[in-house]
Amino acid sequence: MIDTLLTSFITFFTVIDPIGTIPVFIAVTASVNNNDKKKIAIKAAATAAGVLLFFIVLGEIIINAIDIPLPTFQIAGGIVLFLFALTMIFGESKPEEELSHLDKKEDKAIFPLAMPSLASPGAILAAILLTENSKYSIVDQSLTALMMLAVIFIALIFMLLSAKIFKYIGNSGAAIISRVMGLILSSVAVANVLQGIKIYFDL
Repeated sequence: MIDTLLTSFITFFTVIDPIGTIPVFIAVTASVNNNDKKKIAIKAAATAAGVLLFFIVLGEIIINAIDIPLPTFQIAGGIVLFLFALTMIFGESKPEEELSHLDKKEDKAIFPLAMPSLASPGAILAAILLTENSKYSIVDQSLTALMMLAVIFIALIFMLLSAKIFKYIGNSGAAIISRVMGLILSSVAVANVLQGIKIYFDL
């Protein structure tokens, strides 16, 4: 149970990357007052939590509805997570990539904060893979959802304290942490692929 909770927490912390969200939040809220910054942070966190909860509850149902075996989705999801991890390690860091897509006309809380910064493609895949009905009980899935919400809450706290935190880590610090998270995520992704292959071929 503890191992499952720890795995869920580490996976979600890696793919959501609360620390990497700090410079993104600072950039998109640079021109707003402190009260509006709090509103944006809360809205972004609530939206991301809602999106991920949706996929935790209905993700596997949607996959089954289009007749995709879950082991094959797990393999594909693991490969996508691995490629996502590679972009975190070798490509642009999370802050650099997401700031490049910033559009002032967009709702800043929704884009790029809620999606794709918090509820990233990697986080959505992780939400589905970590709540497989045939593998995890309702209790396990509920605890996984709690771990996801805990990471989102941490991200919210980081956004609210972003100005103070950014003084210590800066863009370079956030980029380094993002790459370390990418390395951890790559290990999780490989484990998902190997597990999916084992289940699919009944090894």
